[in-house]
Amino acid sequence: MFLWFHKMASPRFFYRLAEILIPWFAACTAIIVVWALYLGLIVAPPDYQQGESYRIIYVHVPAAWMSMFVYMIMAVSSAIFLIWKMKIADIVAEVSAPIGASFTFIALATGSLWGKPMWGTYWVWDARLTSELILLFLYFGYMALRTAIENRSSAARAAAILALVGVVNIPIIHFSVEWWNTLHQPASISKLDTPSIHKSMLIPLLMMMGGFKLFYLVNMMSRARTAILEREGGASWVRERMAQDRL
Repeated sequence: MFLWFHKMASPRFFYRLAEILIPWFAACTAIIVVWALYLGLIVAPPDYQQGESYRIIYVHVPAAWMSMFVYMIMAVSSAIFLIWKMKIADIVAEVSAPIGASFTFIALATGSLWGKPMWGTYWVWDARLTSELILLFLYFGYMALRTAIENRSSAARAAAILALVGVVNIPIIHFSVEWWNTLHQPASISKLDTPSIHKSMLIPLLMMMGGFKLFYLVNMMSRARTAILEREGGASWVRERMAQDRL
């Protein structure tokens, strides 16, 4: 376990591992997402209350879940970077920020589209919506902080601290519908004993969540490989690899 951990600390090892995994993850992403969309948009029956409009959950729910998941990846990577000074952890946190921000924006946009027919308005200052909007601002703040400080090491440390401080917003997002009286509906798939959603709707939703996670991994590793080449441009293994690619 510790040997693997130390190997992952090497940008060279991560670069080669990502090169192997990306094609497989990309293929699995395409298959899972396409199949899940078919099951969710065509096979699954309409909801007895919301009709066809409920089908937006197949994008909204996975995007909202990924917005929090990616931020947790950023926070954990930032902690590893601050404690063990692992360069690859800082790279993972940096390249994850725009991906997480995109998921958060999609969650807010699709939630607004769903809210119009359900609530009669695109936006309300609901606890869940407001805390999700704060999460988007945290992503923007993280990215802005990294670009605002010229010294890369100082920027990385400052952004890592911000990422860790912002973690407090994640449980607020998750438990907001339980802590406060909100318009947002409670969780439908976290009740393992008696889920509130029929399996014909639940299965494609879980598949989409898995597909979104694989999509994140593909994008994160692709961005990380580019960042590694930029940061390790003077390393001998990078020059050797670039020479091989030109052949």
